[in-house]
Amino acid sequence: MPPFDRIRSRLPRGARADALLACGVFVLVALGAEGQRLTRSGDSLPALIASWLLITAVCGALMLRRRYPVAVGWFTVVATGAYYLLSSIDGPLIVVPIVALYAIAAQGRLRASLTMAAVMVTGMSAGVLVGSSDVTGTAVFMLTGWLVAVVALGSVRHGRLAYAEEEARLRATEERLRIARELHDVIGHNISLINVQASAALYRLNKDPAQAEEALGAIKASSRETLRELRATLGVLRRVDEEAPTAPAPGLGRVDELVASAGRAGLPVRIERSGTERPLTAPVDLAAYRIVQESLTNAARHSGAGQVVIRIAYGDRELALTVEDDGRGPVAGAAGPDGGSGIAGMTERARALGGELSAGPRPEGGYAVRARLPYGIAGEPMERSDR
Repeated sequence: MPPFDRIRSRLPRGARADALLACGVFVLVALGAEGQRLTRSGDSLPALIASWLLITAVCGALMLRRRYPVAVGWFTVVATGAYYLLSSIDGPLIVVPIVALYAIAAQGRLRASLTMAAVMVTGMSAGVLVGSSDVTGTAVFMLTGWLVAVVALGSVRHGRLAYAEEEARLRATEERLRIARELHDVIGHNISLINVQASAALYRLNKDPAQAEEALGAIKASSRETLRELRATLGVLRRVDEEAPTAPAPGLGRVDELVASAGRAGLPVRIERSGTERPLTAPVDLAAYRIVQESLTNAARHSGAGQVVIRIAYGDRELALTVEDDGRGPVAGAAGPDGGSGIAGMTERARALGGELSAGPRPEGGYAVRARLPYGIAGEPMERSDR
């Protein structure tokens, strides 16, 4: 953390800050008033006592400026006006309503702050009209400029805080959507396969116990994979001091595991690769993996496919993914019959990386998901793997 931020973090906040502000302003006003009293004839004792009571009350009101900003603002304006009418000493008490005015404008109460500033200018202008020797047109003009500047600064402060809060809300919303999409992809795929495998096991239990046992073994493997991925995802979200995950991050390097998982569910899958394989950035690698995963989930749950082909093509500027099956495709289009949003989630992932994704029936029959993912800052082509 930079030194300035460390100093800022140690500054008092809340009620303590308001108390220090009130004390500091009181000392400033007291020194200014007493300094003028030394060079000018003093007030009578009752007027002197009343003026000091007003100074104390006006400065003390700043301690309540957070809880009652408008009420404190109006009190300081009225009491400061009474002070200048009562005392012959022109102390700098005007600083207090200016501080209160800034606090009101910084809270977004623009109408109240403008009304208060107008009342202060009107009151001082009235002093010029009645011929007060302590108030001149120049003083009114300078006060007006100060008040306009204070209100403007307070409004800018409010705008900056509102913008920062809105940005924080947007970041939180985007993070929630990212987490929801990640959990959907992690859980939905494996749970869908478990559902298919459980249905097959129930169907074969009496007719072919050996195949039922094989399906139950596949259920066990899929549930273990689900728990592993879920722990890894939740571990990242918790940010606690736990052991670093030993499993590789989801990416195209683990696409063979998806193929094996789909095979255990009775869905034959074939992979075709073309082009010179490249190292992918983590977001592109994860998006490609999730797109393949969701496509296989849809094929297993909705399409009734008997064969799935995954084509991975490494181009010069982008990665092309195609997942084709010979089934009928999702029944409800972009959303599954249970209200899911798998295809919409895949489309969001592709667009977030500057790519695109399309999904729909093929002219020759079956269903296809096609995605283009730009490499971004991916590295140079590397030697073709043995996969």
